[in-house]
Amino acid sequence: MAFFISMKKILIIGANGQLGQSVLEQSKNYKEIECVFATQDQLDITNLELIKTYFEDKNFDFVVNCAAYTAVDKAEDDQEKAFLVNAKAVEYLAKITAEKNIPFIHVSTDYVFDGTEAKPRLETDQTNPIGVYGETKLQGEEFALNNNPKTIILRTAWVYSRFANNFVKTMLRLFNEKDSLSVVSDQIGSPTNALDLAKAILDIISKDELTFGIFNYSNEGECSWFEFAQKIKEFSGSSIEINPVDSSAYPTKAKRPAYSLLDKTKIKETYQVDVPNWEESLKQELKHLV
Repeated sequence: MAFFISMKKILIIGANGQLGQSVLEQSKNYKEIECVFATQDQLDITNLELIKTYFEDKNFDFVVNCAAYTAVDKAEDDQEKAFLVNAKAVEYLAKITAEKNIPFIHVSTDYVFDGTEAKPRLETDQTNPIGVYGETKLQGEEFALNNNPKTIILRTAWVYSRFANNFVKTMLRLFNEKDSLSVVSDQIGSPTNALDLAKAILDIISKDELTFGIFNYSNEGECSWFEFAQKIKEFSGSSIEINPVDSSAYPTKAKRPAYSLLDKTKIKETYQVDVPNWEESLKQELKHLV
């Protein structure tokens, strides 16, 4: 007796970024999912005509958008580019996926909130971005939800991994270059291993029944950037001296949310996804970096 496994074909946009690379890594464990990875060179999502041409002769069971303009400070001076990538391109993708009746997963950020209230944010909480990056990401969410009813928005925060550039890799580099470091201690969040987020995305895709809308995903637990750096130091065996400092000592062009914790109740109850603790996940990821 033959068993036929129904394969799901997925398009991953933003294949070169740390989340795109993490999905590639995790997809090896999902035999029933076939992933097609598109880099910026293969699919320019800011060009509507190119998107239409790309989708003309292709069909997918899901489209996952991991591409974003994430240079938070640069976005303040480069508003047009940030809007084009984080909002307009998302509108284009939502429209084409809706036309073809394809569910659309779009990754967003805690920066849609102002971070002034010290309690984990719910998906339904009032948004209030405090910079261009957050504004354009919020516009992207709205464009996605308004143009494709089969949209899943995943808000995440403080993403790192063995891939691309991120806080963990910066710290490891600085540990080798310096004797001491100062790291801000008055911004609170939960580090998120991109590999865990990628697994959550693939777990959602694997489900037979989908619930659309906005969902939060980050690792469990909380820390400041200073405490995050201390753990990277501990787990990597470094002897560097790390000092806590207020964010006022490091003025940045764009304001950062002081409190970035996201409530994960909804995604855990809806999709039964695994949400590891940030320290445990960091320890595992550092095995690939140290």
